Amino acid sequence: MAQSGNNNAQTILVNVGVVLDLQTWVGQMGLSCINISLSDFYTSNPSYKTRLVLNVRDSKGDEVAAAAAALDLIKNKQVQAIIGPQGSLQANFIIHLGKKSHLPIISFSATGPSLSSIRSPYFIRAAQNDSSQVNAISAVVQAFGWREVVLIYVDNEFGEGIIPSLTDALEEVDTRVSYRSLIPPSATDSQILQELYKLRMMQTRVFIMHMLPTLGSRLFVKAKEVGMMSEGYVWILTNGITDQLSSVDSSVVTSSMQGVLGINTYIRNTPNLNNFTARWKMKFHQDNPSVLNPTLNIFGYWAYDAAQALAMAVEEMGVANFTFQMFNASIDTTDLDIIGVSRSGPKLLQELADTTFTGLTGNFRLVHGQLERSTFQIVNINGHAARRIGFWTQENGLLRDLYSFSKSKYSTSKSNLGSIIWPGDSTSIPKGWDIPTNGKRLKILVPVYDSLNQFVQVIHDVSTNTSKVTGYCIDIFQIIIEKLPYAVAYDLIPFAIPNGSSMGSYDNMIDQVFYQNYDGIVGDITITANRSLYVDFTAPYTEPGVAMLVPYKDSKGKNAWVFLKPLTWDLWLTTGCFFVFIAFIVWILEHQINEDFQGPAGHQVGTSFWFSFSIMVFAQRERVLSNLARFVVIVWVFVVLILTQCYTASLSSLLVVQNLQPTVVDVDELLKSRENVGYWENSVVYGMLKQMKFDDSRLISYKSIEECRALLSKGSEKGGIAAAFDEVPYIKVAISQCKRYTVIPTLRTAGFGFVFPKGSPLVPDISRVILNDTEVLKMMEIENTWFPSKSNCLDSSNSLGLDSFWGLFLIVGATAVLALLIFMVMFVKRNWHVVASPSSSLQEKFVTLGRRFFERDLNSHTS
Repeated sequence: MAQSGNNNAQTILVNVGVVLDLQTWVGQMGLSCINISLSDFYTSNPSYKTRLVLNVRDSKGDEVAAAAAALDLIKNKQVQAIIGPQGSLQANFIIHLGKKSHLPIISFSATGPSLSSIRSPYFIRAAQNDSSQVNAISAVVQAFGWREVVLIYVDNEFGEGIIPSLTDALEEVDTRVSYRSLIPPSATDSQILQELYKLRMMQTRVFIMHMLPTLGSRLFVKAKEVGMMSEGYVWILTNGITDQLSSVDSSVVTSSMQGVLGINTYIRNTPNLNNFTARWKMKFHQDNPSVLNPTLNIFGYWAYDAAQALAMAVEEMGVANFTFQMFNASIDTTDLDIIGVSRSGPKLLQELADTTFTGLTGNFRLVHGQLERSTFQIVNINGHAARRIGFWTQENGLLRDLYSFSKSKYSTSKSNLGSIIWPGDSTSIPKGWDIPTNGKRLKILVPVYDSLNQFVQVIHDVSTNTSKVTGYCIDIFQIIIEKLPYAVAYDLIPFAIPNGSSMGSYDNMIDQVFYQNYDGIVGDITITANRSLYVDFTAPYTEPGVAMLVPYKDSKGKNAWVFLKPLTWDLWLTTGCFFVFIAFIVWILEHQINEDFQGPAGHQVGTSFWFSFSIMVFAQRERVLSNLARFVVIVWVFVVLILTQCYTASLSSLLVVQNLQPTVVDVDELLKSRENVGYWENSVVYGMLKQMKFDDSRLISYKSIEECRALLSKGSEKGGIAAAFDEVPYIKVAISQCKRYTVIPTLRTAGFGFVFPKGSPLVPDISRVILNDTEVLKMMEIENTWFPSKSNCLDSSNSLGLDSFWGLFLIVGATAVLALLIFMVMFVKRNWHVVASPSSSLQEKFVTLGRRFFERDLNSHTS
């Protein structure tokens, strides 16, 4: 206890340790900020009962020295807390010491994510975890659509700590880490150059760098030398450098870091912050006259807030027992065995967890033992400093204006960022890749066919021993590769023996990729579950499924009475009855005033029926004089018009449908009839047919479209097939060449896909292009080019023949013959006296009858 001279109050002095690397700028700046923080705190609160007494130790950048300093402070000074250590490497052992002695370890600069995995409740990180910025980095990468990045980081715990979480964040936005470049902390210039030359040979041009300014500035100087700060390159820095950019030599910034993007911890500019910065510069310059232009960075602000938080927590404890419980030493014990345990440690830890206030960096609040996540700035280095181009928040993603009132949902749109000047003073967004000078060319297998050249056609030139590969699958693959956000160099290699013949089946090709002899397959490769166990398939680029190809029924000779089918029998009967009824009504209304409906009874009946039925073809010649009859006829003409139009439409539909009836409608019909079915030789369809319970003796293979058509034409009864089963793309080829067949969907399959080895990064990128709506339209155009509609098969005419209407001609002929017979009977009856005359010869009788036939009948009503 110390006696205060002003108010005779007792003041409790509390020992606190400080372990920093005082040879570095962060250590010097941090200690200065801690001193000012405590001075400001107690000056503002003179009535407080506690005072922190700093016991400073210099770790000299050495992990062992840092651990020894911490042990000395706990054992000999009985400090109640330790501010520090400075780096993540030094923190590991000291955190364990704090846990053993119940002593809070408060670090404002150890940002390594791995420290959180130690799970010590006595470790307080009064700083941002390095992993808190990974989503901001991935948002920038996603905004510009870069699909591959290279990670460059220092080969120690600081560098490696962020990599797992950064990789996961990039994978969430479908960006692959193509390479990880580890730079030793003490790397020489030649080692840095060697690694940069290796990176320059790769096609990826997006580099994310995580290291401290000292090593990072050296790397940028060498990158400038080898031409990696030119147009087309992208460099993104973590806050490991951008938060301390002011400590980097300005000549390096202006000459070697122009156009670099970075993630920077955002601190709102406030009067309190400006006041502190001015006072700190003055104080630091007084204490260190040799430093002409001292600059603060985020670690100084965090050190100030950490010291204030500790002072507030100690004051909240009041008059506590700030002592240690010590253990007796024995002969075999070490300093670690007899280290004391702080009696106030648990309570102090709780007070720190509950401490909240507005510090220099904003709201100070600990969440799970570390400073809560804050906002990040996206900066672009131009000139001597970093220029802000946007913000990132966990709630809204990328923002142009942090305090905008039009905030929406999480966004990664590049339109939310300001203008950017890229390396090489370019304003064009780099595509993120380039064709390397010695990049690996993919070896892509293509199948060799004896037929179906529309899919893949290999033309082998014996004189030059080269092959030209074309086809639908090749064109699809080429337009997809062109749309990838990076270059892919490849060679198409036919799967053939030297004479040009096929080397094996599709499964043999799959084996070649599985054993890594080749890098992929392009062709009509069906996606199956079994094959996907060994290779990865892209999304299908063809219509999926297996279908039946069946011919249309031959309906000739079977539809002679089809003209009766448009109307039902009851409608036919009703229509006929109404023709008779209308004839009777018209006769009643007209026979008294109309000469056309007068005369003998037979003539009146015939005229009435003729008038009524001729309305059906609108050919009536008789005049209608009665207004009532005219009214009836008008209504009847309207009804007949509707009936004839409906009849015509229905008959047309029936004729079309009758010509488009398939011979087989489903698989069950084939199984019951036990007819032969066909399949493409060596295709996956054979196994599917076996699973559908088709007998092996009923399965016939074919090797070409022409052979398939020939088998279908013969039919099952003559040794051919009733239906052909194949995948939809093959069926489309058959249909495009001949319209005599129809397609009946049968099974769902995955379709054709491109083949790559397991885990290939090309698979998701190619699949994404295939599923793009714009590319789908282009693929349809290619399909129409390779599979144009043709009509080169025989007997494909849809013209109607005599067989379709011989029933009608039969009715007309029978009617005419019957009328002729009746006429002849009546004619002979009227001239029976000529026929029965015994005095005339047969010749004379025929001559007389002929004359009578050409004479006018004077006994008829019209005469």
